[in-house]
Amino acid sequence: MSLLGIDIGSGSCKGVAFDYNGSILASANYAYATYSPGPEMVEIEPEIFWTAVVTIIRQIAEQTCGNPVEALAVSSHGETYIPVGQDGKAVGPGVMNSDNRATEQSEWWDNTVGKQKIYEITGVPLHPMFALNKIMWLKKHRPDQFEKTQRFLSVEEFILGKLGLYPVIDFSLATRTMAFDIRRQRWSEDILAAAGLPERKLGSLQPAGTVAGKLTPAVCHMLSLPEGVTVAVGGHDQPCGALGAGAINPGEVSDSAGTYECITAVSERPANTLASLECSLNSYCHVVPNRYVTLAFFPAGLSVRWFVEQFCTEEVRIAKELGISLYDILNEKVESMCSGPTGVCMTPHMVGSCNPHWDVRATGVIAGVVPGITKYHMYKAIFEGIAFEMAENISILEKAIGDFEGMAVSGGNASSAFTVQLRADITNKRMVTLKNKEAVCLGSALLAGVATGVYTGYDEAVKMAVTVGDAFIPDSAEQERYQKQYRKYRQLYPALEGFRGIV
Repeated sequence: MSLLGIDIGSGSCKGVAFDYNGSILASANYAYATYSPGPEMVEIEPEIFWTAVVTIIRQIAEQTCGNPVEALAVSSHGETYIPVGQDGKAVGPGVMNSDNRATEQSEWWDNTVGKQKIYEITGVPLHPMFALNKIMWLKKHRPDQFEKTQRFLSVEEFILGKLGLYPVIDFSLATRTMAFDIRRQRWSEDILAAAGLPERKLGSLQPAGTVAGKLTPAVCHMLSLPEGVTVAVGGHDQPCGALGAGAINPGEVSDSAGTYECITAVSERPANTLASLECSLNSYCHVVPNRYVTLAFFPAGLSVRWFVEQFCTEEVRIAKELGISLYDILNEKVESMCSGPTGVCMTPHMVGSCNPHWDVRATGVIAGVVPGITKYHMYKAIFEGIAFEMAENISILEKAIGDFEGMAVSGGNASSAFTVQLRADITNKRMVTLKNKEAVCLGSALLAGVATGVYTGYDEAVKMAVTVGDAFIPDSAEQERYQKQYRKYRQLYPALEGFRGIV
């Protein structure tokens, strides 16, 4: 028997089936695209999410005939909402997490309730991307569609409804609306009253890792699954990823290294203090009961992708001819040509900065180029910049939740050993990789396992299914060698304020 974890992202959906020990039995992916109907608007046809989930489940069912799926859970990105009518069908497009149309509503909150009060209640810094602001925009600019909408659902709720189950939302995903009280663990009466939004238009709350229901025989047949499959309540992708990385107890930390790098620290209480707000830290409910997560994140993998597209045409050709990974070639060049600090400071702010600055005006910057710098030095400098940015974010995280010794690292942007060692040396934190790279899907599958009694609880689930790979110990000598370059790196963002201010 197997457990299926499904992760619905903003650009693709992934499903992975695991055995009880966390070994991958099958996987499938489905990519899709959003569209922009106007400035700062990003939408999607909701049925695309359903098509992706159905396709993935069918593919995995075909691959797991010997270990059929017995339970599944869905994690998803946050902030996106889907408006549905009384029949559960969408009455309009899904409004995506990257949609920033609701700047007027965000400014209204700041001028009336105040961003500090919102942060004290919800644990999230005021921003147009949160679902509540976009719902308020809809009420003002599309009143007919607002009235037709019986409920505004998260992506996971929408999928539960399509599976024939009652749509419920867990606490971690509810937080991404900016309408959830993280301490009382219920919708905030004060915020909903101020927004003029009836609670009945939002989802029904239920803890992650509990049973949402069983699929009917007809639905199981349609999905090519055996009868009797249980669906558990999932959660927001980042807390699910923390669970899949084994970060479930206070002081445990995970790092998801992808397009964005997200450091997730676990605590007993939310860390939504004034100091945390100044750095725009998100601090909200974990998918694990009685635990909270505090997130610091920043753009990372985007810089690597840009570098490869612009400078690595020849390496891509050679890798294809030899049947090897492009990154094997780049890593070998770094090892042979780029010992020690490059002296080149490169910020990863290709699409603006996130924590700690949250500045949409920020751009990627390359400083310190001199004769003798090759493109391979530039490649290494990208990861030095990511490590420097990580060090900045660890500093603010530790002020919020206390010191920690290290973290578990997963994700494609940490697949090369030298990049993980750089993170360890520059941050002075012990890093361990995970044998299973699919942390979000594994976390979702573990929620399904806990809900159905495969595991007695989260401690047993992590002990059985989360396996550590290699350990990277900080090299104090290397950290010392990087001090000069780190000091220079820290000067870049404040030094360019005048540059960013020119309109």
